[in-house]
Order: sequence, then structure tokens, then C-alpha cells
Amino acid sequence: MPADPLSEVLRTLRLRGGVFNYVSCADEWVAETPGGARLAATVLPGAAHVAGHHLVLRGGCWAATDGERPVRVGAGELVMFPRSDVHVLSSAPGMRAPPDPPDWREQARSSPRPVSVALRHGDLEIGAAVPAEDASAVIVCGFVGCDLTPWNTVVASLPRILHLPSAAVGSWVQPMLGEAVAESLHRRPGSGALLERISEMVFVDAVRRYLEGLPEGEGSGFLPALRDRNVGRALALLHEDPARSWSVEELARAAGLSRSLLHERFHALLGEPPMQYLTRWRLQLGAERLRDGDDTVARVAQEVGYESEAAFARAFKRAVGEPPAAYRRARRASA
Repeated sequence: MPADPLSEVLRTLRLRGGVFNYVSCADEWVAETPGGARLAATVLPGAAHVAGHHLVLRGGCWAATDGERPVRVGAGELVMFPRSDVHVLSSAPGMRAPPDPPDWREQARSSPRPVSVALRHGDLEIGAAVPAEDASAVIVCGFVGCDLTPWNTVVASLPRILHLPSAAVGSWVQPMLGEAVAESLHRRPGSGALLERISEMVFVDAVRRYLEGLPEGEGSGFLPALRDRNVGRALALLHEDPARSWSVEELARAAGLSRSLLHERFHALLGEPPMQYLTRWRLQLGAERLRDGDDTVARVAQEVGYESEAAFARAFKRAVGEPPAAYRRARRASA
């Protein structure tokens, strides 16, 4: 089968599904989600990066993060914050939440999953739900973690707010999330594991549908590069055989461009020439093999296209900040 660069890159990110919150709201309400390390510590301790995604089951809300225009999210629509930004969901635009109660995140962390959250009149209550007849909005909030090192090209090419209208959300997403949450609220065996896998699936499907909606020739980053006919072909070839001793001339011919045009298009879309991209992809594959496999560093180096262990070790340390063996020990110790 031809290489699927998106699937391969997503695999190396080691997606890890997280908790879900079942949020029911009434009257004026606002919820603010922290970003970065604080979000990871709350929902996925140990994760390097956490993205939040929110599906509106009923009603609607406004979604916002600093520096971006608020987005109206209606029933059946999904909004995701791939960059782990602090973000707000609220009944009206421009709202911010008051400071969190001192212990509520610790309470949320230790509560059975999914966490039920009631929002009404500016109050937040863990383990409660607004009665169905009174709820103006019902939202399922999920989180997915991933690795950042040595490279996270997918997250970097996603917008800070990714909004999918209902027509673009997979037809399976809402009924599956609704059913999974309903099962979990009744504490059925295995529902926690089911929700974790669904969180990963929702993230991947949202990225895929965002990619499908990108106009060819617009934007920059890994995802727009996949949409470019020639650069996308070159990326597929590099992912299909990364250990091959590629030359720019050979890659350009296979992609249907001259050497200068391939170099120009790679720079415009990915900010680097083809061989630099290949080097980074080889190091990403090397990191995955070091983390998850038992091959020697020399064997890993050979598998990803390096002629010597020393050359691989130098490049890896330059990119990651530590030698391959130290990287492996640290990742195994934290697993």
C-alpha cells in the first residue's frame, strides 16, 4: 500500500486518550480550561501535551481563546483546541470564569470517570448535573495527550481553534460519544477504556476532516503540504522508504517537479528543504523505536537510514538534547 504520512506521523505521537467531562449548563454559565502543564497535570498526568475537544450534544455555546475571535458552536458541532491553550466555553461571548475553587481540580482528578459537571448562575458543581428539562446546553468534553519530542508537526500545523460544523463531524461521533458517556455514568465495566479509545478516535477524525477541507495551495505546515499534489507525493515517497539514500534530484523527478521547484515548494509549505525534513522524520522514527523497542542503538540507526551509530547519535542529541541511550532510559523510567 502507498505510504500514508498522516497516519504514520500520528502513530509516532503516541496518542493517549484522557478523561471526559459531561457538562450540563443552565442560565448564564462559563467554564475555563487551563492550558499547558496545568491542564496535563489535571487530566493526564505525565503527558507532554494535551488537546481538548468539546462536542455539543444539545443547545450551543461560545468557544474562545486569547488572541482569536470567539466561535459559536451549535448542537452536533465540535470545537478542538489542539495547541493546549487556555480556553473558555460560555453562554455568551466575552465571558471569563472566576478563579477556580481551591480544591475542585483535585476533586475532579479523583472523581469517577466521566466527571459530571453542572454549570448554572456562575456556579460550578462537581458530580452534579442540571436536570434535562432545565439544561440549555449539554457538552461532552474530552482530552487527548501526545508526545512533543522530537517533533510534533501535526499539532504545529493545526489552528488554535479547530471548529467543525455538524456536517463535517463524523456521523459516528455524536451517537458513539453519547452512548459511551451514558454507559459510563451508569458505571458499566470497561466504559473507561472505551472512552479513552474514543477520545483518540475523535482527535484523529477531526484532524483528518480538517485536512480534507483545506483548499489546495493555501496555508503552510505539514497538513497543507499533504494537500499539495507534488509535495504530498514527495512526502509519501519519503515516508514509504525513509532509510533509502534519497537525492533531491531523484525525489524531484518522482514528485514531478524540477529540483529548484521542489526545494521552493518545500520551503514555502514546510519551512525547510526536503532533505532536512527527511532527517527530522528519521529522528522521529528513531525516537519511536528507542522508546518502544529493544533493538540496539546501532540497529535503530541502520533502520532509519544512518550509516553509523555515531552519526545517528550526534544528530539525535542535536535534535532532542540527549543521547539515544539516555533518551531510552528516561522514557522507560517514566512509562
